[in-house]
Amino acid sequence: MTNKYYKEDIETVVLDLFHSQSKPEHRYASFDYCFNYFQDSTADEMESDKQKACLQLGFYLASWGMLRGSSFMLQKSIKHYIPLIDYIIALKREDHIIWKIDVDTYTKQNIKALIVVYNEVKCLIIGDEGSKTHLTLVTKILLGIFGCIPAYDKYFTDSFREIFKDKYRCGFRSVSTDSLSCISEFYIDNRDSIDRLHKEINTMSFDTGQLTANNYTRAKIIDMYGFAKSMYQS
Repeated sequence: MTNKYYKEDIETVVLDLFHSQSKPEHRYASFDYCFNYFQDSTADEMESDKQKACLQLGFYLASWGMLRGSSFMLQKSIKHYIPLIDYIIALKREDHIIWKIDVDTYTKQNIKALIVVYNEVKCLIIGDEGSKTHLTLVTKILLGIFGCIPAYDKYFTDSFREIFKDKYRCGFRSVSTDSLSCISEFYIDNRDSIDRLHKEINTMSFDTGQLTANNYTRAKIIDMYGFAKSMYQS
């Protein structure tokens, strides 16, 4: 049976993007430094230096376009991230499933847990200020810290709306059971390519510029594919 959402160009597209930006000074390396920090730091380390945790997250978001123009976060200092850092510290790595979720484990239970964390992060970072930009902002936060979900920015969502144009409930306009289930379906139909890339691509160390032991998650691979297909190849 043919996999409906199979794409033969995933490895080419993702590797082209990776090699074009895999330089220590490139703005996209800010993802690597942020992800490494939160994956490798203990709760005690984050607790003892919250300013460092805020700076890691804040500079990644700045590099990824969340502090430009009239954006909501442009008006905030890094102190604004403290409640979110406290929340991340409270999500005990050994107990909370969010640290283990990737698209290969998008079960109903894990999707539900991911949506709960999304909504809690949204509340902490947006509050009652009514920002309408939470979809891109919060998914970029979740990607940069946990690697559990692609960033729902314009490029990714345009690509995946096109891929899933036959599914009217997969508009990728919210983090929902429907959109996450579509991402899971995309992964299943392209498992071999995505798993190979997941095993092949590692993050870059800030200190040495060399590769670390942290692999790009499958969600990050899918994020790169969706981003590149719309940004560079549309």
